[in-house]
This record gives sequence, structure tokens and C-alpha cells, in this order.
Amino acid sequence: MGFADDHLIPLVDTGLGNSAYLVDLGDGRALAVDATRDLRALRTEAGRRGLTVAFAADTHLHADFLTGALQLAADDGATVLASAAGRRAFAHRALSDGDEVYLGGLTLRALATPGHTDEHLSFLLLDGTRELGVFTGGSLIVGSVARTDLLGADRARELARAQYRSLHRLARLPDPTPVWPTHGAGSFCSAPPGAERTTTIGAEKQANALLAAPDEDTFVRLLLDGLGSYPAYFDRLAEANRRGPAILDGTPSLPELSPAEVRRLLGEGAQVVDVRSVRDFAAGHIPGALSVHLRDQFATWLGWLLPEDTPLVFVTAPGQDLAELTFQALKIGYERLCGRLAMDVWTADGGERETVELVAPGRVDDRAVLDVRQRSEWDAGHIPGALGIELGDLPGRADEAPATAVVHCAHGERAMTGASLLQRGGHRDVAVLTGGPDDWAEATGRPLREGA
Repeated sequence: MGFADDHLIPLVDTGLGNSAYLVDLGDGRALAVDATRDLRALRTEAGRRGLTVAFAADTHLHADFLTGALQLAADDGATVLASAAGRRAFAHRALSDGDEVYLGGLTLRALATPGHTDEHLSFLLLDGTRELGVFTGGSLIVGSVARTDLLGADRARELARAQYRSLHRLARLPDPTPVWPTHGAGSFCSAPPGAERTTTIGAEKQANALLAAPDEDTFVRLLLDGLGSYPAYFDRLAEANRRGPAILDGTPSLPELSPAEVRRLLGEGAQVVDVRSVRDFAAGHIPGALSVHLRDQFATWLGWLLPEDTPLVFVTAPGQDLAELTFQALKIGYERLCGRLAMDVWTADGGERETVELVAPGRVDDRAVLDVRQRSEWDAGHIPGALGIELGDLPGRADEAPATAVVHCAHGERAMTGASLLQRGGHRDVAVLTGGPDDWAEATGRPLREGA
């Protein structure tokens, strides 16, 4: 058994496509790396092992979640470890390239690896002079590196060149060195698809196309050409992490609201977010509600489509996990959580309802089709004649959507979100496909079209 088998606990957030890490230091203390504000899984693992988090390290100013390091400092007395170049506005041990932190038997060495962000550090974990592994954040991920355009398109090329140098610095570590990245499959920080979330330096030398680029210019071209869209909330969270998120006192409550309270909140600018299933939303929902089904990707679409200062009222179904709902919102900075309402309570009070037609894959006929998947999904295969508008772009392009449209994604959740956006914008004849393009192709016997 190696070090990682006995002492390293990856904590995977499948919705964000990211991993945090808990390292058992062997003396009742632990190191946490890139922990999010949702510390429930970390707390469970630490409690199971009887660990107190003594150190909380962040590889960079994260754009896709709020850091949990300050919460660990407040709750456990953890020392926050982070880059001096990040100019964080809270107490932390500021590290520069080559600085070392003694963890009580093990040592953590900071390596400056800018590119994904300006102040990015990787952390090399050492037992004496032996490399136990390296926490690479976004500087090296399985099969790729993280995107370099989060500080603006005007700096993407400059940072890509820095990323090239950082990647090759990491590649000089011994081949057997384990690599523990933050970003993995499903992350909008440009992780490629795949099940593996950890790797080794040697494996990346063999399989990472960016590391195999023959020169810096080729690397930059390959990296920038592969960048897709990313959630709108990425543009604000790095600064929120520099300032430091507020400390939470337990799990904030999500109180039940009466229909009268909901109407008052709506009059004051609140937004209804309906987190029930696609079928429940289709059968009846509050006019103007945004459908964002409570699932692993809930935070991504909430953060992409609504401003963070919007007061939120949630429509929930019996049995849905309210703590999951609350923490998914909190980990990306949504603090104004007004409460929740059951749809049957709304209708019993005489509240108005809207519905959305659900269309089987073989019954689209000659209706206009709106595909709200990501561009990479569209290129891989789409329904001929469909209009493609990514869901994240739809609020600003709703006027381009057909007046009568069948909206689809891969399974139905994003499509229903898109349909709710169109309804909210005045479209009244909106339907949702119960499936994706592969289901349509199977039902109709017609091929999908690839590419643009």
C-alpha cells in the first residue's frame, strides 16, 4: 500500500467536476487542499478518522467555487496556506516559490505554476526528499491543463504561455510522482471527459496531448482552440475568494413560505427557482419560475443564469434534500435564500400555473427544434435543421428562438431550464423533448448531423 492509499482521501464534487483532498498526517491532524465551502464530505471523512484540520491550502483563487479554507480556520483553527501573489484580504500564511511548510513529519513545498491564474501554486508533498505527490490545481490535470482565459480574453494568450512553462516545470518531477489535480471531468475549467481524476507525471508524459506539443506556439494554439464557454459566475468568484467568503454558522435554514409571503417577495424582486423534476415542472409551475432541477449540476446552472444578489424562493418536492440545495447555492456565493414553497400549497391558495408540453422523440414532426447543449455536444451530433443556442447564452438570445419550439438537450433537464427561460421571456408555445438527439435518431431512423 502506498501513501495515497493510506493517507490521501479525494473528495470529488461531481457537479463541479472538481476534487478536494484531505491528507491524514498521521498524528490526528490533517491537511485540506482546495476545499470548497461545502465541507460536509470533508467533515464526514475527518470525523471517521478522528482528524482535526490543521492546514487548509488553496492552489489558486478559484473561479468555480468559494473556498472552504476560512471556514476551516474558524472551526478547526487551521492555518490557511496560499500564494503571497494572491493578495488575499484575510489571515493566511503567504507562500512564494520554494517556500516550505513543515506539517509534522511531512513537508509541503510551494511551486509557482502560473497560467490558469496569475498567482497559481502547486504543492509538492515531501517525506524528507522523497516526492509523495503533487497537488497541481489547474496547472496539470488528467490529459490536459486548465483554461487560461478566466482573467479576460485579452490575457488568455499571455497566460497560456505561462501555463506552458509551468506544465514543463512540473514534467521535470520524477515519472512515478502522483499528480493530484483539482479540476477533473465535468469541470468547465477545461477538463476533458474521462473517469480518471488522478494521474502520474509519467502517465501524462505518455498521454497528455498538450504536454506533447512540440513547441510553445503549438501548445498555445491547441489550448486556446479547445476552450469552450464557462458559467457567468466564474467572472466574480476569484475576487470573492480574494476577499474571503463569510463564515457560516451551521447550515442556514430554508423556511417554509406561505403563498402570501411568496407574492410579497416576488413584488420585491425575488426569483422563483423550481428545483423539482422535469415532469413535475411540466405539469404545473408558478408563472415566471426558472426550472433548475436539483441534481449534481444544480450550482452550475443557478450560477450561470441568475445574478448572485437575487433573492431566491425555491419550489421543492417532498423528499428533496434541502441541505444539498442550500449548500449548492452557498458554495457559489448565493446568500439570499428566502425559503421554499410546495406547489400544491400554491395551487390550493388559487395561485396561477403554467405548463410545458413534453414531446416524445418520435413525435417532433415538423416543429422547430432548439438545441441548448454546449457547442462540443452540438458538433458531435445534432438534429438536422435544429437551431443551436447554448443554454448559458439563451437569456441574451431568446429573441432568436422560434416562436413555437421543441427545446432539447441530452436528457431533458437543461431543455426544461431553457423552456422556462423562454416562457419567462414571453414565448407561450414551448415544448420539451423527452430525451436527446440519440433518442430522436433511434425513434425516427434518421442520422444526426456532425460539425457546424
